[in-house]
Amino acid sequence: MVTMADVVVVGSGPNGLAAAVILARAGLDVEVHEAQQTAGGGSQTAELTLPGYRHDVCAGAHPMALASPFFRAFDLPAHGVELLTPQVSYAHPLDGGTAGLAWHDLDRTAADLGRDGAAWRSLFGPLVRHWSDVVDLATSDLRHLPANLPTAMRFGMRMLEQGSPLWNLRFRDDVAPALLTGVATHAITQPRALPAVGAGMLLSTLAHAGGWVLPRGGSQAIPDALIAELRRLGGRVITGHRVSSLDEFGDTAAVVFDTAPAELLRVAGSRLPDRFAARLRRFRYGGAACKVDFALSGPVPWQADGCELAGTLHLVGTRAQAMSAEKTVAAGQHAPRPYVLAIQPGVVDSTRAPAGGHTFYTYAHVPNGSTRDMTDTVIAQVERFAPGFADLILATHVRTGAEMPSHNANYVGGDISAGAMTLSQTVFRPTPRWNPYATPLPGVYLCSASTPPGPGVHGMNGLHAARHILRERFDIHTDPLDLLRTPVLAD
Repeated sequence: MVTMADVVVVGSGPNGLAAAVILARAGLDVEVHEAQQTAGGGSQTAELTLPGYRHDVCAGAHPMALASPFFRAFDLPAHGVELLTPQVSYAHPLDGGTAGLAWHDLDRTAADLGRDGAAWRSLFGPLVRHWSDVVDLATSDLRHLPANLPTAMRFGMRMLEQGSPLWNLRFRDDVAPALLTGVATHAITQPRALPAVGAGMLLSTLAHAGGWVLPRGGSQAIPDALIAELRRLGGRVITGHRVSSLDEFGDTAAVVFDTAPAELLRVAGSRLPDRFAARLRRFRYGGAACKVDFALSGPVPWQADGCELAGTLHLVGTRAQAMSAEKTVAAGQHAPRPYVLAIQPGVVDSTRAPAGGHTFYTYAHVPNGSTRDMTDTVIAQVERFAPGFADLILATHVRTGAEMPSHNANYVGGDISAGAMTLSQTVFRPTPRWNPYATPLPGVYLCSASTPPGPGVHGMNGLHAARHILRERFDIHTDPLDLLRTPVLAD
């Protein structure tokens, strides 16, 4: 297969599709190649358990769908995506029937936290008031000074506090610190590591701003909207084709990989300079996820009030228990009571299951490459906070960490972050370069979660890569966000 497109995108995750849409909006002929039969990467939705039960394959809740600069400009609702907002963005139950609730309303959240309420409000109030500046900072290419220095300083000081031994000084009870730690642990690393704290601060801010939305019908609605726009502009998406060589693309001006470095090495390794290839081989992959999906006969019977209203829940216990579980995984072992992220889309979306039924999404943190089926462990962890859960299970579907790459080659060893979230690998993803999206090969670029600003369904890796491609390969200097905001008539 040889293409004559101006640009080829390898991989159809949100970042690859974001780059494709921007480049097509600039008037270029764009072609996307996807190894799987269904496009969308980690944002796919499928009937994994029983007919009529629609499960998100990887990404489930979407704090960035309304917030990221790319999606703010693209405007998902204008492209037919209905974004549903739970009253409680996320919940964190503790033993004994209590829970921290991150309501969409910051003041209501603070009121529920009792004597830690004022501390929570002072931590997040200034960030919530300037949430768009926080998002712009966190989703930048990490190569330029922030546009709003006061917000950057507020954010940075809070990161340093929560990423140091001072992190408990602000709080007096267990609920508030657990509530924050549960979000930071999304990064599948020690929740006091600065990248994890930064992610936790960002996501917690958005919980009280736009909320953690769920697309009606499933996450697949997001890539489907991007693909529809790309096709409207004359672009093409080819599925079921795993690229094997750059020779497939002839004289194409630019090839952009929405893949982990391992896939770039596989496709272009013999052409890459030895030093750059060696750096890509040294790129570290982090802890993994074992994904367990459930078809249920009814809603989860949470012990703590308010959990039934949450779109997302973090099941691990106290801050200290979360730290212990992640330390065990980092040491290459399975935690007896692992961190489990759970999503119950039925709180706002009745289309995910037949009448009376519910889908329930979970993943447990496990060591990279884990072959262990965590279904029983996950059930036990849910039962810990929702006695009677097991009685509702109609069917399950599991994908171990080791099986993750069969669905998405970017998830090396089950690492759904496409690279360990260490401080150096957050700033220097995938190698220390001023332009982290370009490779030494002319016209070959990376735009995946293995580049800044890292993982998440926000499209910003693709946007940053597209900006470089437009300037360096086509001498087009229009801001990609302006391209998205300007209506374009299809041919």
